Amino acid sequence: MRTKDMQPRIDYFKADPASVQAMLQIEKHVTSTAIEPRLRELIKLRASQINGCAYCVDMHSRDLRKGGETEQRLNLLCVWKESPLFTDKERAALAWTEAVTLVSQTGVPDAVYEEFSRHFTEAEQVQITLLIGVINSWNRLAISFRAIHPVVAAT
Repeated sequence: MRTKDMQPRIDYFKADPASVQAMLQIEKHVTSTAIEPRLRELIKLRASQINGCAYCVDMHSRDLRKGGETEQRLNLLCVWKESPLFTDKERAALAWTEAVTLVSQTGVPDAVYEEFSRHFTEAEQVQITLLIGVINSWNRLAISFRAIHPVVAAT
């Protein structure tokens, strides 16, 4: 259970720098692909929302704001299926993100794949799926070791 005085368990960056560097190399590769930066961040934020990772939700919502994302779309991302503000391509990527993040529950349905494959090349499909795997791994590190997002004063 999380409380306001929750304390980090370990600093995984310091505990095993080589492992974190390996993760950062995968992150660097995924960031270098042709997948649009805004879509990459939407995918990261949606997976982090599903996983309940406050650290990553904070980070990726900030990154999206810096990239020009609107507050309305950020607020509606968790209910994207009910909002007309997301493109068909974004919807396909978000559905794929949810199915892959919840793979043990969804089995990644054929219909989700078929829609996803209509919008992305095979290489992009691999890149997006790797991105989803990476953010899920970061979420698991942050949640397991209780990484605390920075506290920013209200403006």
